[in-house]
Amino acid sequence: MQDGTAPDQAADLLARFGLECTGPRQDAQDGFVVRGRTWPLRELLRRCGGRWRPEARAWELPAPGLAALAQELERLRPGLAEAPAPSFDRAPARPHYHGHRERLRTRFLEVSPAALADYELLELLLFFSVHRRDTKPIAKDMIERFGGLGGVLAADPERYRECFGLDPDRLPPEDERRAVREDDLRFTRVLLKAIYELLQRVLREQLRERPVIGSWTALLDYLEVAMAYEPTEHFRILFLDRKNVLIKDEVQSRGTVDHTPLYPREVVKRALELGASAIIMVHNHPSGDPTPSRADIEMTRQVVEALAAVGITVHDHVVVGRKRQASFRSLGLL
Repeated sequence: MQDGTAPDQAADLLARFGLECTGPRQDAQDGFVVRGRTWPLRELLRRCGGRWRPEARAWELPAPGLAALAQELERLRPGLAEAPAPSFDRAPARPHYHGHRERLRTRFLEVSPAALADYELLELLLFFSVHRRDTKPIAKDMIERFGGLGGVLAADPERYRECFGLDPDRLPPEDERRAVREDDLRFTRVLLKAIYELLQRVLREQLRERPVIGSWTALLDYLEVAMAYEPTEHFRILFLDRKNVLIKDEVQSRGTVDHTPLYPREVVKRALELGASAIIMVHNHPSGDPTPSRADIEMTRQVVEALAAVGITVHDHVVVGRKRQASFRSLGLL
């Protein structure tokens, strides 16, 4: 291919390598922009005068550099079917973790999901969001950092960043790998939070159109998943009709690691708006110990009195800990 090759011809050739070429850009310091699967071609792009632009997640190339890149790719193209890898990025044909991924998938599908350790199950999920990286150390770090699978799913998704090696001291902003890892992090946030929401909805389905009081085990299972691993206190109210069927499940307030406010007048107002005949109060203790505090007992008394004045019953107040729950009614506190 000659240096005078038209940009359209060069763009067509680059597309065969998973690259997108746009330009020329009059406002750019260099003329053409190259995006796509640039990581394996990074050394060649540099040799052709390209510069990585982290803010755009793309390379910029002058017109002569684009022609040189197209010329080099044209030279390599005939032998790609036989060659294990282009000469500009000689590396093992497949990273070591590729075989591991396939073995883990096989164990999950053909042996038993129960045969996988917790970190392996999380690792398997990360296959769908993390590309070109070994997911085992990420999965192990997440479980250790957040205290288990429940903690991983309930964690603030911004904290996942801590497990992806995105510390500026370790990976400066201009490093092209940073853009790839930011994408992996974004996909992981979506994946894990979608799974967490899906799990809660599946368990909440068990409470629909049936008396909640008669489905106590299903209720506790749902509350454990929804609240046991929250890092701060949440207060939620289950509003019930006269048959004790769930009308609405609402988080009323969010607080700190050891306190969340609840205002009796707001509970009364919301119960009347929904036409509720009874409620179940629920809050979590991030410390893991569900033992009611004196403040919990006093606040419950105030809510019970406020609701009794308008003919609404408080069936129970459940405190959710990390491994168990405490019921005010079972403890004789209600």
